[in-house]
Amino acid sequence: MGSLSAAALLAKKGLDIQVFEQNYLPGGCTTSYWRKGFVFEAGATTLVGLDEHMSLKYVLEETGIEISARKLDLPMLVHLPNGETISRFQDIEQWINEAERVFGKKGQRAFWTDAYQISQFVWKTSLKQKSFPPTSFSDLISAVKNVELSQIKNLPSAFLSVDHLLRKYGLHENELFIKFVNEQLMITAQNTKEEVNWLFGATALCYTNYGNYYIDGGLLNLVNPFVKYIESKGGEVLLREGVTRVEKLGQRYKVITTKGEYTCDYLISGLPINNTFEIYQGAYQTKLKSKLMESKQLNSAFQMGIGFKSNQHFGALHHQIHLTSPLAETGSDSIFISLSHEDDGTRCDAKGQRVMSISTHIPDPENRIVNNEIAEAAIIQILEERGFLRKEDIVYQHSSTPKSWSKWTGRKWGFVGGYPQYLKIKPWQMLDARLDGHKAYLVGDTAYPGQGIPGVTLSGIIAVEKMSRDWGLYPSPKVKTLRSKQDRIKL
Repeated sequence: MGSLSAAALLAKKGLDIQVFEQNYLPGGCTTSYWRKGFVFEAGATTLVGLDEHMSLKYVLEETGIEISARKLDLPMLVHLPNGETISRFQDIEQWINEAERVFGKKGQRAFWTDAYQISQFVWKTSLKQKSFPPTSFSDLISAVKNVELSQIKNLPSAFLSVDHLLRKYGLHENELFIKFVNEQLMITAQNTKEEVNWLFGATALCYTNYGNYYIDGGLLNLVNPFVKYIESKGGEVLLREGVTRVEKLGQRYKVITTKGEYTCDYLISGLPINNTFEIYQGAYQTKLKSKLMESKQLNSAFQMGIGFKSNQHFGALHHQIHLTSPLAETGSDSIFISLSHEDDGTRCDAKGQRVMSISTHIPDPENRIVNNEIAEAAIIQILEERGFLRKEDIVYQHSSTPKSWSKWTGRKWGFVGGYPQYLKIKPWQMLDARLDGHKAYLVGDTAYPGQGIPGVTLSGIIAVEKMSRDWGLYPSPKVKTLRSKQDRIKL
């Protein structure tokens, strides 16, 4: 989505676009695929970003791309280890009352009021500060022009951990609540309370307090309108054509793929920086090597896809189950479940059937070997115990390990969710959109601001903004018409 957002915005400016995708479907970790009579999500299952001041809404409005999405009445249900179920209501007042009911009144209102205020600030600021993080003089000028008092006021939040705020509000001894916070942070920030700063942590914890949506037919139907828009502007999205090497040739770039060689004036990499680092041979490598994260700092996922018979009403499409003991083979403390909408008949070939996606974290994916059968059996047992399904109602099931993720997405070690948040890495120290100081840029979940559809979409917006200011493509670019397809400006 980072690449496609950038491509769509640049296509609108008149640039001649080519997008290379190594898979047979576009979208990367945001797509869906058909298998054995069911449509499964490939990675992301939650859609956020359509509220005011959010990145996906911005791209849709800028380009005129239209999508069809159902707004969810209840974003999520969380099943706690003590047997309690808590509803993650979107309305902040309703949510605070629910949190007080389950976790006790002490500190809850103050904690969530603070968190929601920070999250609102982050979203309102993100599209005003499209030059962030500043790595050039023009970035600084743009940042200063758009600075507001609220940005200075909330700056200390980047230095404080979520753990600090738990202590501030007297919640650090509330074990049930701490487990809740940690498991919610793991699916949104890829880390826990000690490492996630309050600026990102508050925003991550409050994502259910904004519009959560569902796309009928799977998230491929979010991606395809972007592809069609790019093609309508004369661009191309080339599938089954992975990039294997990039070389800088003077002022231009040579892109070598599994099917050929191309030259281009501008380059945007939507690959994680670990992959980009290996295929782009250039002086920038020395500069960025110190910022690369190793496998032991990252997470992959064990994911199951289940097609099953059901007439059950589940209360919500998204569920997180907090476990009383670590899951077999993965060692994770929770599993996340996403269901197809009960009124969406396009994801199953037969009536009376539903689709369920289950995922859980796998740390250090390079060095973790998972036995699929053991993990699957453990998950199905949990689902049966929690009343989600009966084993005899399963029509089809399959699972994916880090090795599968690596094959499907091409991502090194099969890591997912981007770079986790670490307290020592402040927002302005995160990887910038500028890749090499010339005309190569970076988007996706390893660049600022990180993971999630809103995050990677924002990375695409920022890359386009910086490219435009760097090379005079903003606000009214003058792009000459090139003579041959092989000499197009490619992405």
